[in-house]
Amino acid sequence: MGQRTDRPSRDRVAAASGRTVPGVLGPNLDVIFCGINPGLYSGAVGHHFARPGNRFWKALHLGGFTDRVLDPEEDRELLRYGCGITNLVARASAGAAELDADELRGGAGRLADVAGKHVPSAVAILGIGAYRTAFRESRAAPGPQVRRLGPSLIWVLPNPSGLNAHHQLDDLGERFGALRVAVRAGRPVPE
Repeated sequence: MGQRTDRPSRDRVAAASGRTVPGVLGPNLDVIFCGINPGLYSGAVGHHFARPGNRFWKALHLGGFTDRVLDPEEDRELLRYGCGITNLVARASAGAAELDADELRGGAGRLADVAGKHVPSAVAILGIGAYRTAFRESRAAPGPQVRRLGPSLIWVLPNPSGLNAHHQLDDLGERFGALRVAVRAGRPVPE
């Protein structure tokens, strides 16, 4: 991973509340990764999963989606790998706990629109709690879901935040890898 060039001040991070980070979307995507919402650090720098300590970029590489660990500043490079990024809720906040159920449920509708426009093989939602709330699936488990967004499979992955101690980096890499294998095999069907 290269040296980050844009390290925002604390004031700049604090001022990012409510900002948005544009989606990284395009045609012919294998997977659209869907975060819960941008954190303040991501809002300040304008790139997804940018906070130091977030394990998304490492998990993506360990899962075989990229040939190296990308820096958040390279998030547009994901399109070369057949991947995109969006969020359930567009506004940056200090934490997902600041979001309410209505915002998450509204995000599910917007995500359906994004999937309908871009028609990826799969939409990977990064956070089981957010998925359960947004899609009203209280018993959902991580992995492939029965529900689809049009023809796109929904796959739930753990939140890669460094604050999520339930899943270590090796586990995240394995779970991302299972999604990659399923999508690239052309048969991402839940068991």
